[in-house]
Amino acid sequence: MKKILLFTTLLFCSLISFESNAQIKIGVGANVNIGLQPVWGPVGYSHVDYYYLPGIDVYYNVPQHQYVYFENNQWINSPSLPPRYGNYDMYNGYKVVINEPRPYLHADVYRARYQGYRNVHARQAVIRDSRDPKYYEIADHPMHAHWKEHHDNDHHDNDHHDNGHHGGGRH
Repeated sequence: MKKILLFTTLLFCSLISFESNAQIKIGVGANVNIGLQPVWGPVGYSHVDYYYLPGIDVYYNVPQHQYVYFENNQWINSPSLPPRYGNYDMYNGYKVVINEPRPYLHADVYRARYQGYRNVHARQAVIRDSRDPKYYEIADHPMHAHWKEHHDNDHHDNDHHDNGHHGGGRH
C-alpha cells in the first residue's frame, strides 16, 4: 500500500511540475508550434520551422526565434535583424513557410524559386490580426491578452447588438 501511495504521489508531483511548452507533439510525427510563431507570421500553419523572407533574402528560425542572414561570407544567427534591414516591414513583406532543417544551406534554390516575390508587398493575413481562437487561446503567446480582450469585446458587442432578435427573419 505504501508503494502505491508513494508512486501516486510521485506521479502527481511530476504532473504538477511539468512545464508546458508551446511546441506540442500530437500523435506520431505531428508537430504543432503555433505559440512560437511570431505575430507577423502568416496565418494557417500549425507548424513552421522557418520563414523565408524573399524581400531581404533572410530566414527566420521559428523555434529558436532567430533571424538567419548572410554576412561576411557566413550565415549569422541573431535575435534581431542587422540595421541595414531597419526599414523592412515584417507585416507587409512576403513570407514563405519552409519546413526543412537549415534551408539557408540551399539558399540558391529558394532565391530562384521565390525571386518573383522579392518586391511583393501584397498583404498576407498575419497572426496578429487573426480572429482564429487557435492563436489567442495560447496563454504563453505574447499577443494572448490583446487577442483575448478583442475576442471578448467582439462577443460582448455581438451580444449587445443582438437585442434579443433571433432567427434571422424581419420582425
